Amino acid sequence: MTDMPKKNETKGNPPGVCIPWEQKAKEFGLIAGNLEGVKKEWEKIDAFAYVYLWYWVHR
Repeated sequence: MTDMPKKNETKGNPPGVCIPWEQKAKEFGLIAGNLEGVKKEWEKIDAFAYVYLWYWVHR
């Protein structure tokens, strides 16, 4: 089984966000290195996932 977020964990996310950085950062724990770089890359990947899912749902 995958680590899918529960329904109540995704409620209230801003448009264009599947899993907010704040929630994902808790899963990562301590991040060694450039925190802002990791955050920026996560937000790009998350936005891509959102657009991909939106496309398939609205076909």
